[in-house]
Amino acid sequence: MKECMKVTDLKDMIKKQSEMYGDRPAYKIKTKENEYKTISHKEVYDMVNALGTALISIGLKGKRIAVIGENRYEWTIAYLAIVCGVGVVVPLDKSLPENELKRLIERSEVEAIFYSGKYEPQLKKMVLEGVGKLKTLISMDTKTHNNGIYSESELIQVGNIQLSNGNTEFLDSEINPNEMNIMLFTSGTTSEAKVVALSHNNICSNLMDISSILDIDENDRILSFLPLHHVFECTVGFMFSLYRGCQTSFCTEIKNIIQDLNEYKITFACFVPAIYENMYRNITKKLQKDGKLEIINDLALKYKDASMEKKKEIFKDIHNIFGGNIRLFVSGAAALDKSVEEWFRSVGLNLCQGYGLTETSPVIAVETNEFIRPGSIGKALPHVQAKIEEPDSEGMGELVVKGPNVMLGYYGNPKATKDAIKDGWFYTGDLATIDEDGYIYIKGRKKSVIVLKNGKNIFPEEMENLVNRIEGVKESFIYGKPNKNDKDDIKVYVKIVFDRDIIKMAYGIEKDEDIYEALSVRIKEINKTMPTYKSIKGIVLSEEPLIKTTTGKIKRQEEIKRV
Repeated sequence: MKECMKVTDLKDMIKKQSEMYGDRPAYKIKTKENEYKTISHKEVYDMVNALGTALISIGLKGKRIAVIGENRYEWTIAYLAIVCGVGVVVPLDKSLPENELKRLIERSEVEAIFYSGKYEPQLKKMVLEGVGKLKTLISMDTKTHNNGIYSESELIQVGNIQLSNGNTEFLDSEINPNEMNIMLFTSGTTSEAKVVALSHNNICSNLMDISSILDIDENDRILSFLPLHHVFECTVGFMFSLYRGCQTSFCTEIKNIIQDLNEYKITFACFVPAIYENMYRNITKKLQKDGKLEIINDLALKYKDASMEKKKEIFKDIHNIFGGNIRLFVSGAAALDKSVEEWFRSVGLNLCQGYGLTETSPVIAVETNEFIRPGSIGKALPHVQAKIEEPDSEGMGELVVKGPNVMLGYYGNPKATKDAIKDGWFYTGDLATIDEDGYIYIKGRKKSVIVLKNGKNIFPEEMENLVNRIEGVKESFIYGKPNKNDKDDIKVYVKIVFDRDIIKMAYGIEKDEDIYEALSVRIKEINKTMPTYKSIKGIVLSEEPLIKTTTGKIKRQEEIKRV
């Protein structure tokens, strides 16, 4: 463990980081005029204090306030102002359809909302219709108050005047680090979203634990890509960056990732597995086309025991694709294909896998430079305990954890809270094993496991990784289908989302029946590598993307209904 800055709450955190890193850049962003704008850590602190002061002055003290919009520094200022002395913050998913957004606003009982411009029509409509308790709208885009709608930038100006006139209500507000100050909606991959209640202590304990094991400091530059409403990005990409005095830049679109990694000279980024898997496919395909893949793989084998620094020198051209400055990549939110992780590391790109849940603020475990074992999620954080509940003969059972990062509970749902937390242990719903050295291996979601008549378990995620390696396959979904000849038994099926252009290029075919036949041959090849009980018996083809959460997890129940 490394020394880390001790903080009692997020208000304490932003005060200390502004004192330690005040003049250093907290954000570097590109304006609409294609010019760069830098915001220092001291400016962040001052904006938070000004906005918080103004929010209290317009009657929002103690209220629940939502934030919705694309990743931008105004989102983070609003979040911190709310949570550091005004009320309870409710981050909302920017991709929600209007009916779901309306439902969550009602359920969370928010009275005000910060938003990006595109949400204004639907939010104004909700206020007029009297949806829930929503009354106050605050735009992150407008420069002045207009037609009853507040402007975030103008509120900051107003707050600065109030501060200069001696208003210290926000500055003096005390934080109870163990009370609910954050309300998060789970992604709801299997059921209706639950409301997770988190405290300052939950988040701060996670920040300190992550800082004590990850080699990240004030010289690092972070690219924020995953949606900020998601706790993984919110804690690791946004608050951890401020806590460590780093510089953050925002990536707006998936197609811009490589460009932004280069443009902002990024050293650290967190992405979901699909991003790394796509990078891997694109790079290896280009290397193969140029006749260099075999050479690269031979070199990787030759220097497999070399340091990451040495590998970076040898595979400089590959590092330059990412800007040449990457010190650490972290994969989270879903399982990463082991072979992809191994390839990145074989060429000196330090890719580590982490794991967590909304209910655990979120990080439970992560690989580090010192402690890495591809295929695992690393070891539990220093102040997190992890164990396997009711392990079977192979040591597999449900992963349960205990620590200061575990949520207060599910808001308004005591039954769900009681089911999830027993004697302080949180039941993750994931099946896992822990080896003798403490490395944790996630096998799959307990609810997703396909149980066959013979008692054997099939983990969809594991098999989907194999299918996704087939050229022309964009993504896949493994599911169980009742056996017509034996209703008590289940057959394994796969839904494949394919790329017609790549199929045409790779196999020289275009007709649907030919595509089906070509992919069937490759599925049979996969079947030969697995035990018979895992064999895929049927295939469904589609060009429509799978139904997923904003972090790329398949909504399995919805996909089963669609299939």
